[in-house]
Amino acid sequence: MVMHEMMRLKNQFTEKGILICFNGPFLHSIIEELGLAIRRHLENEEIKKDAMMDVFAVYIELTQNVKNYLTKKQFPPKEFNIATIIIAKKNGKYTISSGNIIKKYDATELVEKIERLNALDKDGLKRLYREQIRREVPPNATGAGVGLIDIARRSSRKLKYLLNEINDNYNFFVLTAEV
Repeated sequence: MVMHEMMRLKNQFTEKGILICFNGPFLHSIIEELGLAIRRHLENEEIKKDAMMDVFAVYIELTQNVKNYLTKKQFPPKEFNIATIIIAKKNGKYTISSGNIIKKYDATELVEKIERLNALDKDGLKRLYREQIRREVPPNATGAGVGLIDIARRSSRKLKYLLNEINDNYNFFVLTAEV
């Protein structure tokens, strides 16, 4: 079955400008290897150094956010611990998207946080980033809480998100940044 769909999948990737797509468990080693592949690809594209760093930094933040969330929640069904990352290039812009399953009760807070970030301009994001960096990190936190802020700062447009309902307890969440 997969062999018969490979050409169709390749054509869809080409049509949508998809350069890299990964779907599977977000292990540290996989994130690292994909990161190296992305960096090499961007170096071959001969794009500006700051744009290359933005694409790479957004990739790292998105994958770390997903990995940390999935590790923290430890979903029982194995298939719920799988995530997707896509990097595409269309019309001179890169889009970096991540998708993973989240608990419904986490969705509201996450969407509110994204909406607050989207309401800020670049200066507002910069101020918020500095404020967050200065705050004390809670004992069980996986970071300083600047990941989403940094993604929004590096993005050339407002962050886009999508929630697809899976069942009464879970959504599939997609977050996209454009650089």
